[in-house]
Amino acid sequence: MAQPIKITPPLTNADVEKLKAGDKVLITGVLYTARDAAHKRLIELLDKGEKLPFDIKGQLIYYVGPTPPEPGQVIGSAGPTTSGRMDVYTPKLLELGLKGTIGKGQRSQEVVEAMKKRKAVYLAAVGGAAALIAKTIKKAEIVAYEDLGPEAIRRLEVKDFPAIVVNDVFGNDLFKIGVEKYKR
Repeated sequence: MAQPIKITPPLTNADVEKLKAGDKVLITGVLYTARDAAHKRLIELLDKGEKLPFDIKGQLIYYVGPTPPEPGQVIGSAGPTTSGRMDVYTPKLLELGLKGTIGKGQRSQEVVEAMKKRKAVYLAAVGGAAALIAKTIKKAEIVAYEDLGPEAIRRLEVKDFPAIVVNDVFGNDLFKIGVEKYKR
């Protein structure tokens, strides 16, 4: 069994070109969170010619709406949400240098093509492991859209955040590879 690949955002083209569908990764450094409402606002800013509330170049966005933390915790439960809801916004963010997204479920063909073109990856976080994932989050602060509550954009500092490469820069798709492997 191969050891997980350690990655630290911000990522470069060379960093993501090393990742292949099926690779396990451990992320240490900064992740940003955003879900559909935040993505809509980011695109509205761009459409108005305004700056984003954080530098997206080389970054990873985690699709999560964490629960409030219990006393003494940094963050509450922090499991991934369905990525497909962000597909309409993702190609534009990839164009600006976003290097990856983290969520659950499959991506549209348009997003897969945009990832190939822009050299970005899609990672899956393990659904159902929200409490365990939260333990890898060492610091969380709201960066924008506090009015969105759990869907506000947060800057997370993580150590050994586990994920699996689903779509790599070469167009490979772990979901399709898995189905093919077990076809008769």
